[in-house]
Parts: sequence; structure tokens; C-alpha cells
Amino acid sequence: MTVSVLVVEDQAAVRAALVMILRSEPGLEVVGEAGDGEEAVRLAAELRPDVVLMDVQMPRLDGISATRQITAEGSAQVLVLTTFDHDEYLYGALRAGAAGFLLKDLEAEALIEGIRTVARGDGMLAPSVTRRLISTFTRPDRPDQPKARAAVDALTPREREVLACLGAGLSNGQIAERLEMAETTTKTHVSRILAKLELRGRVQAAILAQDLGLVAE
Repeated sequence: MTVSVLVVEDQAAVRAALVMILRSEPGLEVVGEAGDGEEAVRLAAELRPDVVLMDVQMPRLDGISATRQITAEGSAQVLVLTTFDHDEYLYGALRAGAAGFLLKDLEAEALIEGIRTVARGDGMLAPSVTRRLISTFTRPDRPDQPKARAAVDALTPREREVLACLGAGLSNGQIAERLEMAETTTKTHVSRILAKLELRGRVQAAILAQDLGLVAE
């Protein structure tokens, strides 16, 4: 299956390099380029790409705000690619519904794998930020825990099993294998979980599962 990608980057030279890398990979198709957040939102709605590769620092509309608008439309998975791993960017991107967060110092192969991963509906985080993210979101004093726990308790037993697998970082294929069900069924469960818990992406669901101690062994 060909994965269509919209590349969003305000620096023309960097954008050109990203496009060149992606166009050289079989199975990836760059369907558009944007130099700012407003253009990204417009092109995402017009072109309906599978993945939006999103920079953070941009003119007119920043990448976090653009991600929030794109994910609200549900038209694409957003993979944030930035130079900086500042907490405000990381948490802002995930709260906005980004499916992944990578740093620009990664190898081309890792970028391509990240795009394919989020296109499949799985999450992708740079290894350097994962530990920090989990430690922040698993504090025992989180004030929103009672409300979140009540929402999770309202899930079906099977949905709670899937949520626990998300917390363990498993892909849809791995969840399907572990719970002995079809991958299409897994995707349906994930979609229902996100809707019931009012989450914008599986990364947010994984964080919530970690936060509540719901992690599959």
C-alpha cells in the first residue's frame, strides 16, 4: 500500500531534503508541501494525505496549533519532526493529537519507519523522550486520575485489555496476536477506546494506561 505524505517545513532547503528522501523510498508518495501551519491545515483538508510530517516552529500558525486542527478533522495521522525536544513541544504535540514525535537528528531509515508506523495507526516516539514522558505522566498525584479512572472503568473488559496493551507500547498487529483476534478487530477496539475516552490518538491512550497502571505484562 502506498502511503501519501504531506511535508510541512518552513525552511525550504530542509523541506527539499525531506521530500528527496521520501520520494526515493518505494511505497511513499509526497502529495504536497507546505511552508507554514495555515497552508498545512488547508492542504491536509484538500489532499487528505495518510501522514502529515509536521515541523513545530513555523510562521503564521505553529505546528502544534496546526496539528490540533488537522487531528480534529481526523483526516490524517500527524508525525511531528522537530530539532528540539523541549517539554512544551513534546507535550503540546501529544495533547494536540500527534501520533508521533521524532527529532531531526535521526537517520533517514528511522524517519521512513516512523512514517510507515503512524500510517498503520501505531504510535512513534523518539527513544530519547520516551522515558521522560512516562515519568511525567505516571506521577501518583495527577489531579485528573479519578475522572480518568471512572472513564476507563466504563470500558468493556476487552477494551480494557486493548488499552493495557497500548500502555505496553504494542502495535495493532502485536495486540491482535496477544489477544487472539483479527487486526481489523483490534483497530475497531482502538477507535472505540479513543472515542469513549475522548482522546485524539493512541499515544494519548498509551500515556493514560501508563498513568493508571494499566500495562499488559
